[in-house]
Amino acid sequence: MEAAVKEEISVEDEAVDKNIFRDCNKIAFYRRQKQWLSKKSTYQALLDSVTTDEDSTRFQIINEASKVPLLAEIYGIEGNIFRLKINEETPLKPRFEVPDVLTSKPSTVRLISCSGDTGSLILADGKGDLKCRITANPFKVDLVSGEEVVISINSLGQLYFEHLQILHKQRAAKENEEEASVDTSQENQEDLGLWEEKFGKFVDIKANGPSSIGLDFSLHGFEHLYGIPQHAESHQLKNTGDGDAYRLYNLDVYGYQIYDKMGIYGSVPYLLAHKLGRTIGIFWLNASETLVEINTEPAVEYTLTQMGPVAAKQKVRSRTHVHWMSESGIIDVFLLTGPTPSDVFKQYSHLTGTQAMPPLFSLGYHQCRWNYEDEEDVKAVDAGFDEHDIPYDAMWLDIEHTEGKRYFTWDKNRFPNPKRMQELLRSKKRKLVVISDPHIKIDPDYSVYVKAKDQGFFVKNQEGEDFEGVCWPGLSSYLDFTNPKVREWYSSLFAFPVYQGSTDILFLWNDMNEPSVFRGPEQTMQKNAIHHGNWEHRELHNIYGFYHQMATAEGLIKRSKGKERPFVLTRSFFAGSQKYGAVWTGDNTAEWSNLKISIPMLLTLSITGISFCGADIGGFIGNPETELLVRWYQAGAYQPFFRGHATMNTKRREPWLFGEEHTQLIREAIRERYGLLPYWYSLFYYAHVASQPVMRPLWVEFPDELKTFDMEDEYMLGSALLVHPVTEPKATTVDVFLPGSNEVWYDYKTFAHWEGGCTVKIPVALDTIPVFQRGGSVIPIKTTVGKSTGWMTESSYGLRVALSTKGSSVGELYLDDGHSFQYLHQKQFLHRKFSFCSSVLINSSADQRGHYPSKCVVEKILVLGFRKEPSSVTTHSSDGKDQPVAFTYCAKTSTLSLEKLSLTIDTDWEVRII
Repeated sequence: MEAAVKEEISVEDEAVDKNIFRDCNKIAFYRRQKQWLSKKSTYQALLDSVTTDEDSTRFQIINEASKVPLLAEIYGIEGNIFRLKINEETPLKPRFEVPDVLTSKPSTVRLISCSGDTGSLILADGKGDLKCRITANPFKVDLVSGEEVVISINSLGQLYFEHLQILHKQRAAKENEEEASVDTSQENQEDLGLWEEKFGKFVDIKANGPSSIGLDFSLHGFEHLYGIPQHAESHQLKNTGDGDAYRLYNLDVYGYQIYDKMGIYGSVPYLLAHKLGRTIGIFWLNASETLVEINTEPAVEYTLTQMGPVAAKQKVRSRTHVHWMSESGIIDVFLLTGPTPSDVFKQYSHLTGTQAMPPLFSLGYHQCRWNYEDEEDVKAVDAGFDEHDIPYDAMWLDIEHTEGKRYFTWDKNRFPNPKRMQELLRSKKRKLVVISDPHIKIDPDYSVYVKAKDQGFFVKNQEGEDFEGVCWPGLSSYLDFTNPKVREWYSSLFAFPVYQGSTDILFLWNDMNEPSVFRGPEQTMQKNAIHHGNWEHRELHNIYGFYHQMATAEGLIKRSKGKERPFVLTRSFFAGSQKYGAVWTGDNTAEWSNLKISIPMLLTLSITGISFCGADIGGFIGNPETELLVRWYQAGAYQPFFRGHATMNTKRREPWLFGEEHTQLIREAIRERYGLLPYWYSLFYYAHVASQPVMRPLWVEFPDELKTFDMEDEYMLGSALLVHPVTEPKATTVDVFLPGSNEVWYDYKTFAHWEGGCTVKIPVALDTIPVFQRGGSVIPIKTTVGKSTGWMTESSYGLRVALSTKGSSVGELYLDDGHSFQYLHQKQFLHRKFSFCSSVLINSSADQRGHYPSKCVVEKILVLGFRKEPSSVTTHSSDGKDQPVAFTYCAKTSTLSLEKLSLTIDTDWEVRII
């Protein structure tokens, strides 16, 4: 590695050939499981071994060939969740169980044993509507709702469990291999990677031999599955063929291929299945490399033998088989039984937590590139936004802002006075976000490195020395964030006296935390590296980035003495990362196809708990054509995390560099985002307290509408806005599906309306992004847009009231100080409900617990779908005073406009239309 120290590290070290990444057939545990399953060896449950206590029901499972027992545990968990754990009964040493992802120990519900048939056991959850039926031979578990089997476990007999072994077995295995070498069958020639696994120039040595696990789930009546991010793939999961499984293994893939099942930056081992009348979820809690195979068997109808004049027909329901395989750990799986999409979201967040409530500024626009050169460059870009009247909230600095890629430092030539630079941004009510990666430059003069090394805080290699790998600084060691003491120490580095040059407007960006190791196996860390607790990296690879973001978020909270909300963006993530901040889709490319794929990628993140997600506007790699850049801004303005970013050596692409016409279009898109911030913030509060995603696939809002189940080119923001970004070049029209036969939809700009349940052809010029407000909704907006969110705190509100087919509407507004935890600890918030019924609009409290004084007023109200011109409009306040209101009515668009109002947002009032 010495040579690496002297070499210049460049983007070429990250932009490697895709051949360095493995497909399934090059993964030994996949080959082993496939080979073993072809032999059809079965497991049997020993029902005479059943024991039951307050928490769980336990019994042994034994393989007919090996006769080595496994211990199965079934738990009922509050909220209609079942948990199944399978582990070795007496392992050689403890097997890894994922810590810290579940928010707390799940509250269990005692399962009651009911009489089953001979050879089976039935467990009920007390209510009796959900039952767990365990069949002894062959071992199978059916989850039954009423009389309907919803999920079957191991119905295909794919339960697989490799027992830990001691080293002398390795010698025996080698002797056996030598004895079998005369056998020329393919089976014996194949390298199964039992004790060591070769890939390219790397050899992975396994101290306790193979330890992989697997299990199949059959989902009855389900053909539509979603989830298991992160892949650059369609929203609906596809059937997999041999060697074509979805891979969950966090990797740094620069310019990833689209429509590919290879693992990229993050992993959430959680999928949802949906059919008419039911939604379910499967959460496979395992942090090692995981592969998921999917195979749907469609419904078939066949004719039985002719009996008399009528041929009897029998229909077999469709079903989808999901086969999970992980390299190590135990089987620990949660079955979320719904039955609605909303129920499944709540069940999952009950386990892993809800989306953190973001600070308001982070919902504005972020400006980034690799790299803004120096303080003068930052100052000029900041001034450019003001000069061109484009709002933005945060300036970002990539790795070049540091002294030689040493995080927590500043380049003394480029950024000699970082506090002064931050004070300039503060005067504009803006923020600064800087990068902090997990690799630490090996340098005896770098205090962060010295302190971490002295305390043994780095990941170790097999020999017990600090692991060394190459990344941006050159030769580096990697902080072991799985160690609570390392996280606590890392958090302390963000304290203002420690992080010299930082202020309270500085926030964080965690990159390269898969972890990325240049020239390592698949650009990451060797699997036999050693972490805290003597666990191998293979056991926990997929939660490394999760812990990095956790430690960073805790550091930002700690520096404010627990008062201020953090903002941390991470590239790598796991189940539960939503508790710590935002995620983005990584190193995308400036191509139309990448704009298009960003929508299903973000939808998949959203339904798996990570609502705060986005894609780099314009594409990180390459130079977008102007039309693509405009369309990407228009799409990004209606997606949760909104950041422009570009790699080094690309042309500068600040919004005003593409001619006045295009500057105007980008300005409009960003200003539309800012106008809708009250709605965005309210949606994030709803995600935070009620687990509902901000950006939603249509099937979530319209679960009974089959046509929505595979749609991924349009989506809902909350329940009120439907967005269909333009993702094709030179488009003049787009076909928009407006769901719901009982719905009415209003064009957000023209107020034209359509009945739901149909596809409409919408003309689109370059200034058009098709957005529709759903009838029956009330959307709060800001009537004026400032330079940043900070300038808009006291600006007036408007209400967009879109009437349903029944002439009614409802909506909410959530408001707090936008930055602190006082909404949580002191109940300093305002939560208002707007309802329109019988020509009366009412503002009332949606949550009496909250109190937050606001000087803001509702200045404008626009009512869409109002069928006749009123004769008068009056406001009625809580003090009993009535005031007449001037109004404008447009018969052509059926819109009623009320302006120059002064209705305080935090008090009860009515607007009566006669």
